[in-house]
Amino acid sequence: MKEKRKYTVLSCSLLTLLFLTANFIANGQISEGIYVDTLENTSSKRIHQVKIHDDYFIYTAYENEPANFIKTLGGFFTIEKIDAKALLVVLLEFNSNYEQDSIRQLSIPVKMIGEKLQLKWFEELTLEPIETKTQDLDGEWLFATRGPDTGQERRGEESSRKTLKFLKDGTFQWIAYDTESFRFSGTGGGSYSSKDGVYTEQIEFFSKDNSRVGATLEFNYELNENDWHHTGNNSKGKPMYEIWAKRE
Repeated sequence: MKEKRKYTVLSCSLLTLLFLTANFIANGQISEGIYVDTLENTSSKRIHQVKIHDDYFIYTAYENEPANFIKTLGGFFTIEKIDAKALLVVLLEFNSNYEQDSIRQLSIPVKMIGEKLQLKWFEELTLEPIETKTQDLDGEWLFATRGPDTGQERRGEESSRKTLKFLKDGTFQWIAYDTESFRFSGTGGGSYSSKDGVYTEQIEFFSKDNSRVGATLEFNYELNENDWHHTGNNSKGKPMYEIWAKRE
């Protein structure tokens, strides 16, 4: 009797999990988070990373050992249900390979399998979520202006030229792009920490210079309403002062 009850509990738990998974898709939702799939061969380790926050999606592929940036693309997404299947439809804001493939929109079959995110795309990816981690500066930020703030003109959402910083669960990525011309200017990312006014980046990929991978950069930060004041020395050792505005 004891074994039968245990089996019944497990069956109910499994049914509940399947119901919740189906419900995510049926309601047009997928779980927010940072998802990773790592594929290894004899010569390299390729990392597929998906970032999801609110209605924004970023995909990035890169290798380490040795470091090699491959591509990134991202934009606003919706979930569409077609013939009982869910599609992740992304209107891209940027695509690092745009000059080669001219892609501005994605339609990817998507499924939540428990906590994992499955994308049937150029290849089938089953990505696992990384650990949730809440810190200062989490969210999406757009570069606004060079500091200090003296009332100068700011670059905002209305400008086609953007630099986005996406920070979530201890990971960061910046992307510089133009939404009209689809000109891609560069990206970099990795892990970060922000505490007591100190912001630290550990670079894991960098599109302009793979030799920069592994570097650690430390800055000061201050939050002023919806502005992030970012100060310190840039990668060339020169003083910098940037103001980033929270993307709403």
